[in-house]
Order: sequence, then structure tokens, then C-alpha cells
Amino acid sequence: MKKWLPVIIIVGILFLIGAYIASLNNKLVVLDQNATAQWANVESAYQRRADLIPNIVSTAKGYAEFEQSTLIAVTEARSKATSVNIDPSNVSQEQLAQFQEAQAGVTSALSRLLAVFERYPDLKANENFKELINELERTENRINVERNRFNDTAREFNTKINKFPTKMFAGMLGFEEKAYFKADAGSENAPEVDFDFGGK
Repeated sequence: MKKWLPVIIIVGILFLIGAYIASLNNKLVVLDQNATAQWANVESAYQRRADLIPNIVSTAKGYAEFEQSTLIAVTEARSKATSVNIDPSNVSQEQLAQFQEAQAGVTSALSRLLAVFERYPDLKANENFKELINELERTENRINVERNRFNDTAREFNTKINKFPTKMFAGMLGFEEKAYFKADAGSENAPEVDFDFGGK
């Protein structure tokens, strides 16, 4: 029996290590899937904004004098943004930077459109256009919420894989850090948005 004792001890140690790694893998899979699901919510919010743009542009086009260059800029920015795809299981900082840059182009184009439409009282009085702009504002708020939630789930995942002893096995199991959304330059100075539809 004594001669088998070292073998039994080694097998026991290997079993414990294997059980730990299996348990760790399962925990990381849950955290990874939480972040992936939250990324889907981010994409859904951005998609909602992209879906609103054709309706906004179509309504504005009904006003012949409305600046066509502004509408073209919005449409092109939307097209560029919807062409950027990210693998949610491996959100790298480079991918996220490219995604944010494309979405910032949409935000900028929409800001120009909203600034221009202030000069058109008939368009401002259009009930359909007002509702579209209100929906756009709600969607922008939802985008911000979902981005923050993604950062929270990514942070939880990243914290776990960087803690000892998880850090020793995370890479071996195929888990890598997820990137975070970062504030755009100048976003600390939030612009005032006043659509002021009342009585005009």
C-alpha cells in the first residue's frame, strides 16, 4: 500500500487542480457571457438610433429648402457606423476605438442636423418630426446607459481574470481582457440640448 501512496497523492492533487480549473472556467464563462449579452444591448441601442435616422432624413427632405448636404452627411455617417462590426467574444481596444469613431461620426452629423433644423419653423412644428427627435433623445440616453452597463460587466470580468491565482489560468483557458468604452474627447463639457418645441 505504501508504494502506491505517492501515486494516490499525485492523482489526488491532479484531481483537485482539474476540479479547480473546471470550476474557474465555468465562472469565467458566466462572466464572459454576461459581458457578451450586455454588448448585444449596446448594439441594440445603437441600432435603434440607426433605424431612426432614415425616418428623420425622410421627414426633413419634405422641406425642399432644407440643406441637402446635412442630410447626406447624416446618411453617410449612418452607413459607415452600421458597417463596423465587433466580435463580442473578443472586444479589443482597437475594435472599440474604431466602433466609437464611427458612432461619433453619427453623433456629430446628427448634431449638425439638429442645429440646422432650428432655422425651419415649419419643420419644428411637424408633429412627426418632433416625435422622431424626442425618440432620438430617449435613444441617446439608452445608449449611454447600455455603454455604462457594458463597462460594468467588462470590469467585473477583467477584475476576475487579473486576480491571483485566476491570472495563472485565464489565458490558458482562452480568456482575455475586454476593452472599455471611453468618453469622447471634450465630452466632459456636455452641450446644452434644447429642442424647445412649445409654441413655435
